[in-house]
Amino acid sequence: MDTIASLFSFITTPVSWVIVQFHSVYGAIFGPDTGWAWGLSIVSLVILIRICLIPLFVKQIKSTRAMQTLQPEMKKIQERYKNDKQRQSEEMMKLYKETGTNPLSSCLPILAQSPFFFALYHVLNGIATGDTIGVINERLLESAQKAHIFGAPLAAKFTDGSSKVEALGSTITDVRVVTAIMIVLMSASQFFTQRQLMTKNVDTTVKTPFMQQQKMLMYVFPVMFAVFGINFPVGVLVYWLTTNVWTMGQQMYVIRNNPTPGSKAQAAYLERLHKHVTEHGRTRGRGEKAIVKAIVAKGRDRNEFERKFINGLNKAGLAAQPDGTVLKSDAAVAAQTEDGTPVTTGTPKRQQPKRQSKSQRQSAKVAGEAEPKTSLTKSDEPEDPKPGTQPAAKKSAQKPGGGGRSKAQSGQRKGPQRPKSPSKK
Repeated sequence: MDTIASLFSFITTPVSWVIVQFHSVYGAIFGPDTGWAWGLSIVSLVILIRICLIPLFVKQIKSTRAMQTLQPEMKKIQERYKNDKQRQSEEMMKLYKETGTNPLSSCLPILAQSPFFFALYHVLNGIATGDTIGVINERLLESAQKAHIFGAPLAAKFTDGSSKVEALGSTITDVRVVTAIMIVLMSASQFFTQRQLMTKNVDTTVKTPFMQQQKMLMYVFPVMFAVFGINFPVGVLVYWLTTNVWTMGQQMYVIRNNPTPGSKAQAAYLERLHKHVTEHGRTRGRGEKAIVKAIVAKGRDRNEFERKFINGLNKAGLAAQPDGTVLKSDAAVAAQTEDGTPVTTGTPKRQQPKRQSKSQRQSAKVAGEAEPKTSLTKSDEPEDPKPGTQPAAKKSAQKPGGGGRSKAQSGQRKGPQRPKSPSKK
């Protein structure tokens, strides 16, 4: 660990300078030689670094979701070229290039803060050995060696012997109890962070090897922290516990307000959003508008939770617009098709007539036959025959089998009648 920390010695001066600046502030409040002054200085260093890493954290979220989306395509490539590893790698790189995805982006926050971590380890190791590092002079070095956090010196480790711990003004029991509790908290916070990612913010509709890898990391990382934690000074344990708690809180905020599509977190978020929108009749903030806009743009590709959200708005008399806003309307205007386009209301919807029973149809038929015909149609109106011509009725009567059919008399069948055969006398 000391060899790795020495590789980042170039950044120890900026790290030590930041710690000293925070120490001057907290030392005026709690006292320069107290563990609160030095411990809060390390916590403030972590917060400052994580604030600077927020853009990388956002990029990590986008990269992780893009990798989750690409998992089905990656699985197809692996099955297609399972016997040709080189072609498989080429197709993977081609897929990353086409989609603009970088697998290393999910590791950027950890990689970016690792130099600060090892630089802090180098500074605290120098405090334990009595060496001045960076801007920490002999006066600050003496003050840091006197600082204790719950009875454990800032530079003490779990593996230190009793002689070294006594030289720092403490007992080995205090050091091991404090470091053991901090290691357990550090591992537990890492496990909880990974667990909430797997149980709440993963698309449950897609089963991919990526999910299996995340489950494995959920158990591997806490064990790694527990194993390596016994070699970390108390100050480094404070640093790592603080960054784990920050990551956990930051992830909880992202899962609550910007969940992964198809996850349980999205179902809970859309339920809260539906409740708010139906109460106030509008969306609030750019975040909610962006979520609604993305759901409307998906059309038929919406998942189960998104379809339930849109249908709930329609039932409440609301219509989600393509720009992410929500407008109040009546039931007809609020109705939407499956692809998200509103139904036009220019013509009323045609309704099917109610089916009548047999007795009702027969009574209506009898009533229609009994009703006298009062209006004349165009064909029933009499026409004045032209001179020298016969009326059309006479022509049809003279022409046997003509196009016109005489009205059937009562008791006779409609249509042309078969001539009667001559009776035999």
